Amino acid sequence: MNNIAEQLSAAYQNISENCAKLSRDPAGVRLIAVSKTKPVEAVASAYQAGQRQFGENYPQELVAKAEQLAALPDIQWHFIGPLQSNKTRLVAEHASWVHSVDRLKIAERLAAQRPASLQPLQVLLQINISAEDSKAGISADMLPELAQAVAELPGLTLRGLMAIPAPGDSKRAFAAMQKLSENLQQQHPGATELSMGMSDDWPLALQYGATMIRLGTAIFGARTYERNE
Repeated sequence: MNNIAEQLSAAYQNISENCAKLSRDPAGVRLIAVSKTKPVEAVASAYQAGQRQFGENYPQELVAKAEQLAALPDIQWHFIGPLQSNKTRLVAEHASWVHSVDRLKIAERLAAQRPASLQPLQVLLQINISAEDSKAGISADMLPELAQAVAELPGLTLRGLMAIPAPGDSKRAFAAMQKLSENLQQQHPGATELSMGMSDDWPLALQYGATMIRLGTAIFGARTYERNE
């Protein structure tokens, strides 16, 4: 666990260096530490090293970790995986952010199930920017209608967009996402977040305006699961 702190420090240093090259303020970039499949002790170690925002792909795993670490102040959970309608309550009750809303039904359930005692759930809309059959997300032409519908729901705050480009398509996809984000902000000025960039392509994502990068293996070490961070 000791090298988690070292890996985090290196990641933040790399972000700062890349932002300097782009004349960007590193304070405008959130690092989401993707802790899926990793033990709760690894999350606690990252927290002790100063990390506060963690990403999970599976609702039950998010809930288990959130409950075990509930005593830690300021910790925030980002749900970043595909979300089924029968699992929305788990996310609505425990997450601070959802990056992967791609259907109005999911948004409506999250809104209805968000406890009134909590701050509104911060929501990103997932775009299937590479048009992959295997990926969740909406097409770009569906964005205006879904964004307007989500923005009108109580208990949610529309904050921006998320995408997972196909391997080899990152540059084109990131450029397209940057344009979509700019267009979205014309109608929804608060939707400024752009979640894109993972352990293998995040420096390129920063060039195209990413405000959230999702790093898992770079912080917690390799895993044998599918590519979604």
